Amino acid sequence: MRYYLRVLSMFFRNALIRELTFRSNFVITILTRAFWFAAQLTLFEIIYRNVNAIGDWSRPEYFAFMATGMLINALVEAFFMPNAANFSELIRSGNLDFALLKPIDTQFLISFEKMDLAMFNQILLAGVLLGYSLVTLGQPIAAWQAGLYVLYLGVGVAFFYSLMIVLASTSIWLGRNQGLYDFWFYITIFARYPRSIYNGVNPAAWELGEILQFSFSYLLPILLVVTVPAEVLVKPFTSWEFPAIALASSIVGLVVARLVFRWSLKSYRSASS
Repeated sequence: MRYYLRVLSMFFRNALIRELTFRSNFVITILTRAFWFAAQLTLFEIIYRNVNAIGDWSRPEYFAFMATGMLINALVEAFFMPNAANFSELIRSGNLDFALLKPIDTQFLISFEKMDLAMFNQILLAGVLLGYSLVTLGQPIAAWQAGLYVLYLGVGVAFFYSLMIVLASTSIWLGRNQGLYDFWFYITIFARYPRSIYNGVNPAAWELGEILQFSFSYLLPILLVVTVPAEVLVKPFTSWEFPAIALASSIVGLVVARLVFRWSLKSYRSASS
């Protein structure tokens, strides 16, 4: 473990050197992310001037949900997205050969070698928004709620990481899988909104909402891995069903991602073959 932590710190140092080498690009990226954050906040502030709630989420509750989604997304994009996007390039260029020869777990190396430090600004902004939401709610947060929130933040990150590794692994068979990454972004759009908003009012909308709720709660539970931590923090806790599903899905996802990644490496024939 100490060895892996040292390697991780080296990756962080390399990423910092890379960002400081191109300072202007680093600053522009931070400003762009800040603008996107402000745009999202402004949009829902305007919506809440016209409605009292979205689904059963009040303004401060929804902002806590939004902050949770941003935290999970920022952690995934900071640590894993650059590496998953670079995996097909490693295969195409033959540099995956060098990764396989290094005396370290290949999946760890592939997952953490590059970091997007500009996303740390997004983590900070999301943390500020979460703090503002909790202060606005004005309700005390118990220690067990804070602990579960941190746990389920990790569950959300683990779930999206496993999904990303599975998609990245297909590069070995497909060569280039940009369409699958587009699929990942399209699917994760559903995680930007709480599960309860898919309850429709008229029968047709209600039926479609039920299909989406079932599909993305039980088959591919992307609605749960963001909604559950936010609900643990700001909603009355009534059932363990969805928290249990979210936790189980992240564990199963990590196991499946590991198996798929190792299976894909068996199909890799190196740059010389």
